[in-house]
Amino acid sequence: MGVLCGVMGLALGGIVSSAWRVQVEDAPEWRDMAEKQRQRRLHVEPKRGTLYDRNGASLAVSIEVPSVSADAVELLRGVEGDAAQETALRDASARIAKALSLDANDVYAKLATRRRFAWIKRRITGDEAEAVRDLADAKRQPHPVRGFSIEGEGHRYYPGRELAGPVLGFVAPDAQGKDGLELALDEDLRGKVEEVRGLRDRSGRLIFEGGEETQALQGNDVVLTIDEGIQHVAERELDAAMRTYETKGGSLAVVDPSTGEILALASVPGYNPNDYTESDVDGRRDRVVSDRFEPGSVMKPFLMAGALAAGTLKPTDSINCEHGIYQIGGITIHDTHLNDVLSPTQILAKSSNIGALKIGLQLGEPSLYATYRRFGFGEPTGITLPGEASGVLRPQGRAWYDAETASASFGQGISVTTLQLAMAMGAIANGGRLLEPILVKKVTDGRGAIVRESSVHVRREAIPPGVARTVAEMLTAVTEDGGTAVEAAIPGYRVAGKTSTAQKVDPATGKYSTDRFTAVFAGFVPAEHPRLVVTVVLDEPMIGRYGGDLAGPVFRRVSEASLRYLGVTPSSSPGSAGGAGKISSVKRDSDPADAMLAMMKPPQPVPLPAIPPTAQGPLPPGGARVPDATGMPAHDALVALSKAGFVPRIEGWGRAVRQSPAPGTAAPRGSAVRVVFEPAS
Repeated sequence: MGVLCGVMGLALGGIVSSAWRVQVEDAPEWRDMAEKQRQRRLHVEPKRGTLYDRNGASLAVSIEVPSVSADAVELLRGVEGDAAQETALRDASARIAKALSLDANDVYAKLATRRRFAWIKRRITGDEAEAVRDLADAKRQPHPVRGFSIEGEGHRYYPGRELAGPVLGFVAPDAQGKDGLELALDEDLRGKVEEVRGLRDRSGRLIFEGGEETQALQGNDVVLTIDEGIQHVAERELDAAMRTYETKGGSLAVVDPSTGEILALASVPGYNPNDYTESDVDGRRDRVVSDRFEPGSVMKPFLMAGALAAGTLKPTDSINCEHGIYQIGGITIHDTHLNDVLSPTQILAKSSNIGALKIGLQLGEPSLYATYRRFGFGEPTGITLPGEASGVLRPQGRAWYDAETASASFGQGISVTTLQLAMAMGAIANGGRLLEPILVKKVTDGRGAIVRESSVHVRREAIPPGVARTVAEMLTAVTEDGGTAVEAAIPGYRVAGKTSTAQKVDPATGKYSTDRFTAVFAGFVPAEHPRLVVTVVLDEPMIGRYGGDLAGPVFRRVSEASLRYLGVTPSSSPGSAGGAGKISSVKRDSDPADAMLAMMKPPQPVPLPAIPPTAQGPLPPGGARVPDATGMPAHDALVALSKAGFVPRIEGWGRAVRQSPAPGTAAPRGSAVRVVFEPAS
């Protein structure tokens, strides 16, 4: 009995020791194993937030589309033997491939891994989803297919198609934002991935049970400052200009100068984010913030502002422009128009490079550089978009030489972006304050609560308010008779702005090209109480070259439609010549759809100014008859007028509807013929 009790005691001690090891020492390991066997974790991807314009119109939304996945373990459950399982896999692959229009071998390759989860086909059609359900329906199929499930999967949809494509960006199949705001705001839009736990049955299906509450399964919604209506008209006119003038590309920015809010950012060529795989990198690039270019004469207003603020220039000064030819540092500077003595206002109106460089040299290199930096050139604007370029003011580590200071005075040897130019012009329009651009108005969570909201942020005071008002008044001369941008004038409004026709550097020679230009117009309207700043940049136009003739009409049409859309009416007071006079603003209380339709209407024809031709009759010495260009497309009209010895001035797009001088009129060779084009519709 003693021996038996001793043996039983040793056995009981061994059992207790083993139990201690299993239940206490190895408890965490066994607990994890048990949890893995009895519980299933489901990672729930939240619905991506929506992008809205400032008026609540959806620009990017997420919709649920069906996708088919397979559980190979469930498919083979109850099938015994390798041969039988192989046959079951082949049969299921063939039937599913037929329903989904796939290759049976590709489906088999996914099932042969025998994993619990594998995507078979993502984002299927409704008919395909119904076909898969029929295969699993035991009432319709004598041998239903098991293990396949249809799950809703988020898909990004852009209702406006190409509208603001480079600004919005796109979302890849892995739900990651790519390009544009989808990338910049990806963390906000995606939301927080939740992990839901629950018991699972013998087939591995999740059985939900009461547990901890999860957060709202939805990303944050984002309200932009973009106005869908203004964005549409900006893209329409910019695209028309690209096709009419056969440009390499173009960009346009519309900004509210009082707040810094971005109303429109347009780039051509663009792309449709719904079909981003069919686009190339060049079409997806947001040229407004990423493309740098030499601005040319459009920098002269900022030069004037710096000189007036520093006291080195007065509005009443007279500057000798050397009859259009001036040498400095072994370089000869030419003016397009031959002028002698001009005032600062006339230098802007006639865009004299020689007058500008003399003002720049008198201001001095340090002050000129500081002026450009105060207006935000040479540094990012801080907009909520990826890939923004900062531009280049001068080589790092050294100051400008005199010749470089002279060229920088009229915008050569430096580079800027379209958005930088718009924000700098906005500083002149709003009284001298350089604002930070606002593209995201507010961010709200899934319950509608505001997460964060943007407000006006003044980066710095670029110039004193008095100087800003003076320069704004000087810039109105650019769009009046005798200025370089009469095509940018809007009847009933006073327009302040500046043109530029900047030569591009030929990468092959490193010198300025004689046939590659950038046509630019930057301005604001109404001049007295600015509501809009619009900057237009046309890259390498093949038909025409001057910023006033090419970019000016785009500015006019975009501004006119936008002002009408915003309810800013022109002055109707008598005696307001050239659009001068008070501007009255009215609240836009009409239906948004009606406002949109009104904006979409083609702009009313602008009366052609009288161009004094020689009267009908005998030809003057060196004269010719003006050919009839009506009914022709832009290219044919350009060729016909050029062959006859005239300089065509093109306005609009489509086919020619009228011209001045009239066809058959006798006029001197080399004189301008203005041709107005309108769409066939």
